[in-house]
Amino acid sequence: QVNELVMFLLVKDQKKIPIKRADMLKYVIREHRDAYAEIVDQAGRTLQQVFGLQLVEIDTKRHLYILINNLPRAEGEHLCRGKEKEKMGLLLIILSFIFMKGNSVKDSEFSPKPPRTPLFHAPRSLTPPFPGALWEFLHLLRIHPGRQHRVFGDVRKLVTEEFVQQKYLEVTPIPLTDPPESKYQWGPRAEKETTKMDVLKFVAKLQGKDPTFWASQHAEAAAEA
Repeated sequence: QVNELVMFLLVKDQKKIPIKRADMLKYVIREHRDAYAEIVDQAGRTLQQVFGLQLVEIDTKRHLYILINNLPRAEGEHLCRGKEKEKMGLLLIILSFIFMKGNSVKDSEFSPKPPRTPLFHAPRSLTPPFPGALWEFLHLLRIHPGRQHRVFGDVRKLVTEEFVQQKYLEVTPIPLTDPPESKYQWGPRAEKETTKMDVLKFVAKLQGKDPTFWASQHAEAAAEA
């Protein structure tokens, strides 16, 4: 049962969508429900020792699990390849933007596009003053929600659906807004796979500065370290 559960978790994790305890019981553990905790514990140890992955319960009410590894760190390490590596790079930029903006940014996809400027220099965008909202920021990176991107494909779907389903981002509607707006925050997977200090070091490396240059963000990141 342990090996079967390990393979089940690895397959389900391919899409990075949280795994339900109910599915583990239904499709793998079945009649061995009484040994559920022991089987999951042994499977978790196998995943850690053999694959370097950690099985984490991110929602204790709905019993949702994820397998976590490391997001790209400040040194530029990646544990994924090809387009997935590119996606994780974009995700890290978005997480950095959210953190540097105070841990929450709004969606203003419907706001006017900024005027055309020379090709955007990413590091400068991560230091104040920031664009007003997430999609304005992505516009500056020449990433537009209404256009097909040659690397990321449908960017709006990637950000608002894929990253949300994978629990890297959380999107909450803002009431009484016209047109409708939402706020973006780190999701539980992001909080497990990286830290604010790692993200701040990433920003600092892009800028060629010391992380302490951003005093308030550094204090917040250090408090959580």
